[in-house]
Amino acid sequence: MNYEKRKKIYLQAAFLLFLIIGTVVIIRQQRDVPYQTNRGFIFGTIYHATYQYDKDLNQEIVAALNRVDEEFSMFNKKSTVTRFNEGKKIVASPMFVNLLQLSQTIHQATNGAFDITVAPLVNAWGFGFKHQQLPNQQQVDSLRKFMGMQYISVNHVDGKTIVSTKHPHLMLDFSAIAKGYGSDVVADLMKRHGIKNYMIEIGGEIVASGLNEKRLPWKIGVTKPNDNKTEENEELQTVLNITNKAMATSGNYRNFYYRGKKKFAHTIDPRTGYPVQHSLLSATVIANSCAEADAYATAFMVMGVERAKEVLKQHQELMAYFIYVGPDGKNQVWFSPSLENKIVK
Repeated sequence: MNYEKRKKIYLQAAFLLFLIIGTVVIIRQQRDVPYQTNRGFIFGTIYHATYQYDKDLNQEIVAALNRVDEEFSMFNKKSTVTRFNEGKKIVASPMFVNLLQLSQTIHQATNGAFDITVAPLVNAWGFGFKHQQLPNQQQVDSLRKFMGMQYISVNHVDGKTIVSTKHPHLMLDFSAIAKGYGSDVVADLMKRHGIKNYMIEIGGEIVASGLNEKRLPWKIGVTKPNDNKTEENEELQTVLNITNKAMATSGNYRNFYYRGKKKFAHTIDPRTGYPVQHSLLSATVIANSCAEADAYATAFMVMGVERAKEVLKQHQELMAYFIYVGPDGKNQVWFSPSLENKIVK
């Protein structure tokens, strides 16, 4: 073997050794970086953030979540959505426009099952910020006249985006998408810091990326439906691997009340004006963004199992796990075929 060939082989071997050593060093450095854990209160619920980074980012997380609250909270008297609901024209931020457009897209994709103008009906049935006597058919019909995504006007004036409505009493309610969006916002914060391993959870709406502290993929449980609101040790129906995905669950068993012997679930069908009455107990959706997962989970609870399956056929980017009451009165499960390899148990 001549000199040039030997030299080439030596250089290739040296380069390969360099790559191996470099990879080992990087892996060791990554393992040495600690996982931070933050917890707090936002949007009327608790948030958790676990991430691998050498600094505590809770202050930045809180600031990011407060920006979401300042845009979409109906309980914040100074929020953008509150000003809109008071009948004011608003100069919308990119964040507000982004979530409004996504809401309109999902509204169309679900044939109106997801509707951010449903607030008057939610309040009338006692699940909003007001609790009053239950409405009759005439009152429901009257309130439905105050709804309609088509009545939201978006105009661009002098480089500003103006959102307004001429429809009296129209109100926007982002509560079925804002928590998921908040999780996405914190996930974007993690990405800006170059963080690859993290799990963000706000009131059950989750974004997960990379590996947990045990160097394993993130695994998230789906709670078994139970009407007992006070039960602390909730039993899991299943556990899903959602690494590098977002997940949200909506369930009527979590928010309901009884009037006499009749049970009223918190999911209102915008198309009828009444709380839903069907067999679906819990809808878990896995999507690329948590805002999408959050909104579709709500929409599927409105639609029921069979109609939700039709939407899923048209949106292959989504996966779903449904728990419903079968003909025999017992709980049954259906899930997207593409979800099977993500079911841990």
